[in-house]
Amino acid sequence: MKFIAQIKVMPLKSILDPQGKAVQAGLKNIGHDNISQVRVGKNIEVILDADTQEAAQKQVEEISKSLLANLIVEDFEIQIQPL
Repeated sequence: MKFIAQIKVMPLKSILDPQGKAVQAGLKNIGHDNISQVRVGKNIEVILDADTQEAAQKQVEEISKSLLANLIVEDFEIQIQPL
């Protein structure tokens, strides 16, 4: 069975996000003074074959921990749906 996984990787809340700060400053420079915080992350889409949604979830968690997210400074969330 095919599944689609969306992996959202974001900096930990306790970690300074220089890219987010740069975007926030840019927004302020073009007149968006009401933006109080910007955090920049990445969204990764994976399509995979697995016997069950639980098996797909487990595999995506493994690849997220080992390759997609740097667990020292990032956290991730996974959403999986049948395709």
